Amino acid sequence: MDNNPSLNLSALTALSPLDGRYGDATAALRPYFSEYGLIYYRCHVEVEWLIHLSLMPQITELPAFDKTTQQALRALIADFDLSNAQSVKEIERTTNHDVKAVEYFLKQASADIPALKEANEFFHFACTSEDINNLSYALMLKHARDEALLPDIGALLSDLRSLALEHASVPMLARTHGQTASPTTVGKEIANVVHRLSQIREQLTNVLMLGKINGAVGNFNAHLSAYPDIDWPKEAKAFVEGLGLQYQPMTTQIEPHDFIAEFCHTLSRFNTVLIDFNRDIWGYISLGYFKQRTVAGEVGS
Repeated sequence: MDNNPSLNLSALTALSPLDGRYGDATAALRPYFSEYGLIYYRCHVEVEWLIHLSLMPQITELPAFDKTTQQALRALIADFDLSNAQSVKEIERTTNHDVKAVEYFLKQASADIPALKEANEFFHFACTSEDINNLSYALMLKHARDEALLPDIGALLSDLRSLALEHASVPMLARTHGQTASPTTVGKEIANVVHRLSQIREQLTNVLMLGKINGAVGNFNAHLSAYPDIDWPKEAKAFVEGLGLQYQPMTTQIEPHDFIAEFCHTLSRFNTVLIDFNRDIWGYISLGYFKQRTVAGEVGS
């Protein structure tokens, strides 16, 4: 394309239809699953880890942060915006390391907080990048599920329940193996779908979001080398649970991400039921049971 050597990012120039043609449908997930979202959650984890370390009396080099200092640090996250994320990306151009860029950004952003003038080297203390990443991924999934996916799922189920009740007595000739069979009702067939989706929603809601913060190979090596008298597994558990996650006690360098597979498989099954329902409705339309509404201005089937 000689006439377009470079194109600015837009819905028309996006490489993925998720950010292009179907961008409106996925926009609600951008705060969670975009690179901006990942940078935000990395900063959040780093700040909370520093605060947690400050409250451990055995680390005498790091005085306990008072409420004012804690609020000032958390304000960095509460006020985090696209310009901050861009600052991290600018630092990354030098570091060529995305998590280290987050650490450097936070050191710069907190430079005016009095209590951190001698303490900001404790950012990222004893952590490997995976400690920050795995907790960020878990928080991204948890918040996206609780704040975006489950409310939408709830609204869908509410609409389907209303349709099932509204049409509970509307007769419909059922089919099996493609042939006419015993009678049913429109409401009952929709209720079948509601029941299936409700079961999967419960399973999705109950997926445990796991996290670890145990160092480079999962053995607290750096932690124990610096402060051997601290019960690091206990502190790690308290920190992870303080983030609203479930503690993962046994890992290698990485949290195994089995819960992410469980989450994705569960969500996939939910969508498979929706596809099944959509195909049933398509079939009912083709049989003449239902009729599609004409929308002014729309063209096509």
